[in-house]
Amino acid sequence: MGLQQRAIETRTRILEAAEERFALEGYDATGVAEICKEAGVSKGAFYHHFDSKQDVFLELLGDWLEGMNKQLSVLGKAKGDVPERILSMTRVVRVVLQAAQKGLPIYLEFWSRALRDPEVMETMIEPFRQYRDFFAGMLEEGAQEGTLELTEGPIAAQVILSFALGVLVQGIYDPEGADWEQVSVEGIGVLLKGYKKR
Repeated sequence: MGLQQRAIETRTRILEAAEERFALEGYDATGVAEICKEAGVSKGAFYHHFDSKQDVFLELLGDWLEGMNKQLSVLGKAKGDVPERILSMTRVVRVVLQAAQKGLPIYLEFWSRALRDPEVMETMIEPFRQYRDFFAGMLEEGAQEGTLELTEGPIAAQVILSFALGVLVQGIYDPEGADWEQVSVEGIGVLLKGYKKR
């Protein structure tokens, strides 16, 4: 095994160990020593790859957000007109919720840490601004293609994003409370109905 491959594997072990420790014990209760022990690496190896525990945390957050961005990007390029494409996005709610259930402890830790750390908060909030802009762009595209009547695009995009986040939070905390995929399909359908060209 080459030096570069070993470095990649060490970095991956550190990230996986940190994610597990943060999820189990929280950010504040987890130290570099615990991460190193879990990963089976020395502190020297840790500091070779990361400047601090916060750097590890921010990289985990960045990886999680990048995964969300990739899913959104793929769904945004699906076939069909804009209303059809937005509705098709709701059909992945079940997959997103399953992933969120698995990663719920670290997801909650991200938000908890964000409340106390402006850098983490900015990292958490920026993607929501990007998602809002993404939906605003899709809605504008719908107006241009003639499938949507749009007089308040940014507000409509914010409403769609708020609805999606609300369903996600409810689905995480109360997975058996409803068929969240169906709620998403019907809810977005109602929202889009108000903007469809008559």
